[in-house]
Amino acid sequence: MRGRDKFKKYKKIIDGLTYINSKFPKKLNKVLFNAIRPLDGKIVMLTRYILLKNLAKQCGDNVSIHSNVYLNNVENASIGNNVSIHPMCYIECLGELSISDNVSIAHGVTIMTTEHKHSDVESDINSQGVYLDSVKVQENVWIGAKATILSGVTISSGSIIAAGAVVNNFIQPNVIVGGVPAKILKFRTENYASGKVDKELVHSHI
Repeated sequence: MRGRDKFKKYKKIIDGLTYINSKFPKKLNKVLFNAIRPLDGKIVMLTRYILLKNLAKQCGDNVSIHSNVYLNNVENASIGNNVSIHPMCYIECLGELSISDNVSIAHGVTIMTTEHKHSDVESDINSQGVYLDSVKVQENVWIGAKATILSGVTISSGSIIAAGAVVNNFIQPNVIVGGVPAKILKFRTENYASGKVDKELVHSHI
């Protein structure tokens, strides 16, 4: 039985537990969410989901957050249905993070929604503050192990980010990208493979 089927089977119970937890202070829930970060097991995964449901801006059904995932400023995250985030990921949501349905994020991935300001050469970089710029991951995306997604990026639906890639620009739909910085390695559909790429769409995000 797939995870989404198990979730559907026990949804009423999970919704009930989520409702009870919603009566807890958000500060307490955030402390608990961080405290159980290194732990594993089905009960821990369920607890993590319930806490996330009450902390995030939005959280759908069957969201799996594995152990040792740093999900910072989670109140600025919107997460869809059937999303899995595997161990050792570092995700900064301060500048707004949106993850749509059916997204799989492999282990060791970094997602940033902030970037250091550095224009003033007379000042230390670490004293100039940060820019906030949202990241959007559309539906049916797979982000491979140890990939890095930088701030201001949109990853369009159906795309695959290869392991170790550094994504610093708009990723069009249904492509496989890899490298530093990430570039298209392969098109996943006949239209793209034949060269019928929506150039206007691409350039509008550059």
